[in-house]
Amino acid sequence: MFDLTLTFDNGPEPGVTPRVLDTLRERGIKTTFFVIGEKLGDPERRRLAGRAHDEGHWIGNHTFTHSVPLGRQHDPETAHNEIGRTQDAIGDLAHSERWFRPFGGGGNLDRRLLKPSVVDYLIRNKHSCVLWNAIPRDWDDPDGWADRAIEQCQTQPWSLMVLHDLPGGAMDHLERFIDRATKAGAHFHQDFPPDCVPIRSGEIVLPIQPYVSNIEESVTP
Repeated sequence: MFDLTLTFDNGPEPGVTPRVLDTLRERGIKTTFFVIGEKLGDPERRRLAGRAHDEGHWIGNHTFTHSVPLGRQHDPETAHNEIGRTQDAIGDLAHSERWFRPFGGGGNLDRRLLKPSVVDYLIRNKHSCVLWNAIPRDWDDPDGWADRAIEQCQTQPWSLMVLHDLPGGAMDHLERFIDRATKAGAHFHQDFPPDCVPIRSGEIVLPIQPYVSNIEESVTP
C-alpha cells in the first residue's frame, strides 16, 4: 500500500493531453497539470488546459519558456518573465493556491531551481512552490519508465510523481502504469505531500536554501 499523487509537466499537447485526460477520467483520478505559459498562446492548447480544469484537475505554473533553470538566469526580471507571464496566461484556470513548479533541467532537485529574487516574487504574489520526490524519467525512457515508477512508489509512503504529457510515446504506457499501481495498492491523491511544498501561499514553511542559487549575490542593485 502506498499513496500517490500524479502530476503532468510541460503540456498541454494536442494528440497527447486528450488521451491522458481520457485515461484519468476513466479511472476517476484527479491530478495537476503544470503548464508551459507560452504554449497557452495557442488556442488548441489553451482549450486543453480548459478541459483539464473543467474535469477537476488543477492547473499549475511551470514557467513561460522552460528554457534555462531560474537559478541560472541572470536577468533581474526572470520572475516576472517566467512566472508572472505564465500566471497571466493561466488566468481564470488558476487554482487559489497559485501552484508553481520550477524545473531543474532534467529533474534535478538542487540550487538551480530558484534564486533570491524568484523566492521574493513567490512570497510577494502568494504562490505555492511544488517540488517532487519521484521522477521516473519518462522523457528519457518512454517504454521503460513505468517499471521504474512502480519501484519508486514502493520505496516511500507518499510519492509525488512527475510525468510529462508530451509526444514521444511515454504516455502510451500511462494506462498500464495506473492499473499496475492500483493493483499494487496505490491510493491516489490530488493534493501534495507536505514535504514537497516548501512555500505555501507565499509563506516559507520548509527550508528552501538547498534549492536557491547565489547567482545574484555579486549583482549590484
